[in-house]
Amino acid sequence: MRILAFAILALAPAGAAPLLAQRVPPATRPSGVTPGTARPGTATPGSVTPGSVGPAAAGGVATVQPKIMVVPFTKQGEDIRTLLESDIRKRLAIAEIKNAFDQRGATTIDFLAAVKAASTTGVLKSDDQADLKTQILANSRADIYVEAELDLNEGAGGNACRVILQAYDVGTAGSLANMIGESGKFMTDDWGKLCMRGASDKLEPFLNTMQAKFGDVVANGRSVVLDITIQTGAAYNFSQEVGAEKDELRDAITDWVEENAFKNNAHVQGTTELRMIFDDVRIPLKDPTTGNNYNPDRFARELVRFLRGLNLAADRTIKGNTILISMK
Repeated sequence: MRILAFAILALAPAGAAPLLAQRVPPATRPSGVTPGTARPGTATPGSVTPGSVGPAAAGGVATVQPKIMVVPFTKQGEDIRTLLESDIRKRLAIAEIKNAFDQRGATTIDFLAAVKAASTTGVLKSDDQADLKTQILANSRADIYVEAELDLNEGAGGNACRVILQAYDVGTAGSLANMIGESGKFMTDDWGKLCMRGASDKLEPFLNTMQAKFGDVVANGRSVVLDITIQTGAAYNFSQEVGAEKDELRDAITDWVEENAFKNNAHVQGTTELRMIFDDVRIPLKDPTTGNNYNPDRFARELVRFLRGLNLAADRTIKGNTILISMK
């Protein structure tokens, strides 16, 4: 039997010993600093050794610690809010994964409690189970999710569990780490401990790789692809002069993207009269003003607002780490 779950990581309160501790810039930035750019004289974000203390450093840099929430996979038509309640084996296995992260210094969130709280506050408004997962991710303020696939095999010669863990950046779905573990066959019905037997010796390298990749995101930003098109039949193209400076539209967009990208890091792959592709635009992990998570949709929304300021209509679509802008 195959089970899939998500372990979701977010920011925990300062003070606890961090599992994937990273330093991030303070949320407040002085006036005159462009969003996404480094503040002059501020220390560059870097990694912090796991288990280190989490108070802010002398340069005003605070420690980031993850929270983890294990979320069950649901087949089409299954109710994510009742799935765990119907299968004790799933509850045991997921509880042991949650406990393993607890033992390594992380703070965890109980999935069923989070779903009940979201239902009470009206956050979960859709009957689409995939969309419900998206809503839970969005409201968890997560940085990383770990997909845990459990293959449970029962037999006369003993029971066995195969564990596959895959870590992703929740903002872009970029892969961070993966591992596979096998428990071997044992005469036991404790599915939780059986699954963790297959994962325990591989968990530390998995977390170390995750931390290194997460540290790069903190220091250099999330990488997104920006694909901008002008619909066929529009009365303008990317050579159109716009704004008070009479820049070509392609140049005005390039300047805006570079100014608003994290540390001004953006690369244009190519342009035509009706299409521009930036194959690597870095966006910040956190909003520099509020400290909340910063995602591709936020960057796209601000770009659409800029285009509307030039009297150009545009729509946005987000697919993973790709931003699609359609201009009319």
